[in-house]
Amino acid sequence: MENSKFDSVCAILDKYHRSPTKLISILREIQDEYGYLPEELMTFVSTAIGVSPASVFGVATFFSHFTLEPKGKHIIKVCDGTACHVKRSEDIILAIRKHLNLDAEHRTTEDRMFTLETVACLGACSLAPAVVVDGKVNGNMTPKAVLAIIDQVKEKEAAQDA
Repeated sequence: MENSKFDSVCAILDKYHRSPTKLISILREIQDEYGYLPEELMTFVSTAIGVSPASVFGVATFFSHFTLEPKGKHIIKVCDGTACHVKRSEDIILAIRKHLNLDAEHRTTEDRMFTLETVACLGACSLAPAVVVDGKVNGNMTPKAVLAIIDQVKEKEAAQDA
């Protein structure tokens, strides 16, 4: 890891006076800066604020807002709450995984173009099953419909790269 990354983490730590009581704020800013929480930076934070690495990792893994791996450019969130689950959101999840070559452990495509997240509730139960792609809620989804949205995103990306 480059020294500049540690320098920016030091600036974040100094902003919060290296206080263990500000751990969540420190981690939030590091994630805002890097898009995720790299293991070596969390270990560095633990030493800098005087808490165990297990405590830092415990906080980072407890809150769903934090991620320990880089996310893709495009985030796909599939609701698997009760209403969506009953309306077969699992079929949508499986179709996306197959289409993007993902599995339960690997949620981000190798090219870091897409990340698939399963969420407990999107608050859009009347639209079940619901899928959010890049912040836009899509309701009454089917595997075919969500794959069409993903393919549209891919086409836009290809057009921008051309």
